[in-house]
Amino acid sequence: MTAFDELTRGDLVWASDPLSGKGRPMLVLGSPRLPNHGVQLITALVSTKTYHEESVTLRDDDYEGEPLDERSHVLPWSLATLNSHTLVEFRMTSLIDRRTADVAAQAIGYIDCGH
Repeated sequence: MTAFDELTRGDLVWASDPLSGKGRPMLVLGSPRLPNHGVQLITALVSTKTYHEESVTLRDDDYEGEPLDERSHVLPWSLATLNSHTLVEFRMTSLIDRRTADVAAQAIGYIDCGH
């Protein structure tokens, strides 16, 4: 099992969604270590639902490890910060750098709207 402070950009984890409290896959986009707060995992939620038009569909060749069991889609507008090891149950697999960068760029596009 991967320790919370060893998780890095591109890892897919099974974690507790801070909004619903339910477990779900999340993509780690960043894992900064802050002086007073320790490791913070900045994540994007992952869904198996296909109706999100701007989601990033994950294909088998997007994974560094084994692909997830179901076709999955990253929701780059749905971000959550995980600040405790109690929120992460386990590391599932990881994505290749290029695909993780695609998701991060889309997330930044939602934040930086030019306003």
